[in-house]
Amino acid sequence: MLKWLLVVTLALALFSGLMPLLRRFGIGRLPGDFEFRALGRDWSIPLASTILLSLLAALLAKLL
Repeated sequence: MLKWLLVVTLALALFSGLMPLLRRFGIGRLPGDFEFRALGRDWSIPLASTILLSLLAALLAKLL
């Protein structure tokens, strides 16, 4: 369980940093992705995109 928590946390941090690039491909605009403004900054939490990309990575790993 701790490994999955670490993986999801790292994925969220990575997606937050790459969000401007990923938005060109539609990642970050899914219904489960949250955006809000707090403390003068725009925050994005791409939960649905993280789950979708994790499933795609798992499928790719299983096929290979």
